[in-house]
Amino acid sequence: MGFFEKIKQGLSKTAQTIGNVFTVSELDDDFYDELEESLILSDLGMDTAGEVIEKLREKAKKESLKTPEQGRIALRQILCEMLEVGDPALELKTKPSVVLVIGVNGVGKTTTIGKIANQMRNDGKKVLLCAADTFRAAAADQLEIWSERAHVDIIRQHEGADPAAVVYDAICAAKARGSDVILCDTAGRLHNKANLMNELGKISRIIDRELPTASKEVLLVLDGTTGQNGLLQAKQFQEIAGVTGIALTKLDGTAKGGIVIAVAKQLQIPVKFVGVGEGMEDLMQFDPKAFVEALV
Repeated sequence: MGFFEKIKQGLSKTAQTIGNVFTVSELDDDFYDELEESLILSDLGMDTAGEVIEKLREKAKKESLKTPEQGRIALRQILCEMLEVGDPALELKTKPSVVLVIGVNGVGKTTTIGKIANQMRNDGKKVLLCAADTFRAAAADQLEIWSERAHVDIIRQHEGADPAAVVYDAICAAKARGSDVILCDTAGRLHNKANLMNELGKISRIIDRELPTASKEVLLVLDGTTGQNGLLQAKQFQEIAGVTGIALTKLDGTAKGGIVIAVAKQLQIPVKFVGVGEGMEDLMQFDPKAFVEALV
């Protein structure tokens, strides 16, 4: 099953909610009100939904759109434009490149790292995992299980070790082994913002010092079922760590999907991956056009 089919399956409830609005005969005020409500219910949030409706009204007036099908096509175009805020592919131009994976606990960070590692290894890349989440009990054990499943190397230390020291070890190992990519897991607690900021800052400084010219991505993992809370998390992590891309997990039936558009629009951060299931292959590179077609 390809990206479109899996996303369509995962977003079927939302697609039905939005689709019901287009059963009217004309694009009148009631149509726009109902569409705005359905977009808010789909997790776009009030601000983004309001902006979409405003743009759709303008487009309908300018292009003399009359039928619901014309409105649907126009809505897809508007949502696609909102999602096209950057390259959906990871930038991995150097050897080694670094992907720092961040996010609160419970969003599927470790699983996402394992799936990305598996994809990269299948693409012929030599991958090294770095267990820099030394705060959470068994986080390194979990990552080690994924390293075995994906058949990639891992660098880890004992629980409570300095995360920046683990990253330093991983960089040294990557240089010695000729690794293409270092995938770093990090602690996900947000209750003490200052500590998290200091920790991520220290990790970034080690990377910049040891690999000054390396390609570096900061990938934020968000749970697609958390709705507007996901946008709040994204804003906080953007302030702390300068996020370069989003991996959205759990878009497999319970998520409404609109949060993707809200994050891309409000924070101008591209979505790079979406998780559509539990399987090893169920993390896919994001395709804005296919996503919007599944949603609308």
